[in-house]
Amino acid sequence: MQQTSFWARRIHSLSGVLPIGAFLLEHMFENSYSTQGPAAYNAMVMKIQELPYVLWMEVFIIILPILFHAVYGTWIALQAKYNVVQYPHFRNWMFTLQRITGIILFFYIGMHVYETRVQVFFDESIKLHFFEYMRDEIFSNPLYVGLYVAGILSAAFHFANGLWTFGIVWGITAGRKAQQLSSYACAGLGVLVAGMGINSLLGFFTH
Repeated sequence: MQQTSFWARRIHSLSGVLPIGAFLLEHMFENSYSTQGPAAYNAMVMKIQELPYVLWMEVFIIILPILFHAVYGTWIALQAKYNVVQYPHFRNWMFTLQRITGIILFFYIGMHVYETRVQVFFDESIKLHFFEYMRDEIFSNPLYVGLYVAGILSAAFHFANGLWTFGIVWGITAGRKAQQLSSYACAGLGVLVAGMGINSLLGFFTH
């Protein structure tokens, strides 16, 4: 049982970087086309939808890894013992926030998939005007804007902090100095990802 748990946690850690982390970076880059206006953004969406085997890539490279990471991550979060009140150390807070943001992302991703994939499945005309759909149907509601901001910030933190942990779990940053340098690099990456996400969101309000 312990051996199974060991490898499950290793795979969970790995899946957070590849393919989920890589997809997050790619997804943020795609969404940055919103800053160039409806025509550029819609063209990018159509280009992705016309890729060969796009459905199979979404299922096996995105959906299944995210489902595994989310479900197993939720189980880990529920099993964890939280003691930030007794021991309010920095890394203890990072441990707790990693679990909190994971739970937030569990629900946020479900909402995001419903709004951007399920809705499109039932109305394919949305694909032709995806920018306008996001701007006029989704972001016209302040509640959704708030949820997207929370989702973007949670994803940026969860990825950056998870990447720092990944380095330790896989023996890449074994020493204290390496872990300190890694924490700076991961924090910078987290700020970059959050900035890309917020900037992409603002693109829907400036065109």
